[in-house]
Amino acid sequence: MKLPRAFYRPLAIGAPEPLREVPVRLERMIHFVPPHIEKVRAKVPELIHEVDVVLGNLEDAIPLDQKEAARKGFIAMAKASDFGSTGLWTRLNALNSPWVLDDFTEIVGEVGDKLDVVMVPKVEGVWDIHYCDQLLAQLEARYGVKKPIMIHAILETAEGVKNVDEIASASPRMHGMSLGPADLAASRAMKTTRVGGGHPDYQVLSDPDGDRPRQSAQQDLWHYTLARMVDACAANGLKAFYGPFGDFSDALACESQFRNAFLLGCAGAWTLHPSQIAIAKQVFSPDVAEVLFAKKILAAMPDGTGAVMIDGKMQDDATWKQAKVIVDLARHVASRDPALASAYGF
Repeated sequence: MKLPRAFYRPLAIGAPEPLREVPVRLERMIHFVPPHIEKVRAKVPELIHEVDVVLGNLEDAIPLDQKEAARKGFIAMAKASDFGSTGLWTRLNALNSPWVLDDFTEIVGEVGDKLDVVMVPKVEGVWDIHYCDQLLAQLEARYGVKKPIMIHAILETAEGVKNVDEIASASPRMHGMSLGPADLAASRAMKTTRVGGGHPDYQVLSDPDGDRPRQSAQQDLWHYTLARMVDACAANGLKAFYGPFGDFSDALACESQFRNAFLLGCAGAWTLHPSQIAIAKQVFSPDVAEVLFAKKILAAMPDGTGAVMIDGKMQDDATWKQAKVIVDLARHVASRDPALASAYGF
C-alpha cells in the first residue's frame, strides 16, 4: 500500500506535480464528437462556444476499421483549435483492446499539453487506474507535458460498482466518474436494451383496495448505482456525471434523467446528440429562483452560523451550506453565460 506522504509524488522523473484538488471548471455537458468524421470535426470551432467539454470519442460507436482514423482525427481536431476555457477530453479505447496503447502514446505525444482529461472505459478496480497513472506520468515526462492529464473513470461493470470507493481514491489524477448504463446492464445481466433512462416494467404497485384499479409508478433502474457513485466521488473530492441517454427522440425523458442526476449531486451529463446540449445546459445550471433564494440565505447569515427565518422558512448552518453549493455553482455558470449572470444578479 502506498504511504500517504508518497501519494502526491510524480510517478516518473520529470512528470508534472500531481494536482491536490480537481480544477474548478464548469462541466455541465461532455459533448461526444466522432473524430473520424471530417464534417463533424469541421464544426468543432463553433461547438467550443456552445459546450463546456468537447470529447473526442475513440471507443464504442467507432467502427473497428476506423479506430486509427478516429485517433488521428482527434489529434488533428485538438491541434486545429484554441479551446480556451472549454475542456478537451478523449475517451480512450478499453484497456484490454489492441488500440489503447497507441491512444495513450500518440495523443500525449502530439497534444498532451492541450488535453485535460482521458476518459477510461470499463474501469473495474484500482489496478486499472494505477496502470493509467503510471503510463501517463511516463509519457508526460517523455514529451515535456507541463500539467498533469486527469483520469475520468466510466462505471460500467458490476465489478467496477463493487470497487467504486477504492477507484475514487486510487490516484490524485482522478477527475471523476460517469455512469455507463448500457455496458453495466449487460454486465449485470439486466433485461433491458435501453441506454439510460427508466423502464416501463420496473415499477411498484399500490396495495390492493377492493375492486379499484391499482396505481403503479415507474422506478429508476440506475438510482442505486448513481447514488453510490456520487457518494464515492463526493467523499474523495471528485465529480460525478450521468452518462448517456440514448433515446434522442424523447427530450422530456432525457431532461428528467438529467434533472434527477443534478439534484442527486452530479455536475453534468454526456450529450451524444446536438439536441441534448440545450437540455444539459438548462438542467445543470441552477434555477434562477433557487439562486436568488440561496443568496438571501447567505446574506442573512454572513458567517454561516445561527438561525434565521426567510420567507417563512427556518434557515440554519446546514441550509447555509446548501445555499453556498447553489451560489458557488451559479457563479461558475455566470462566468460562461452573460444572460444567466444577469438573471442571477452577478
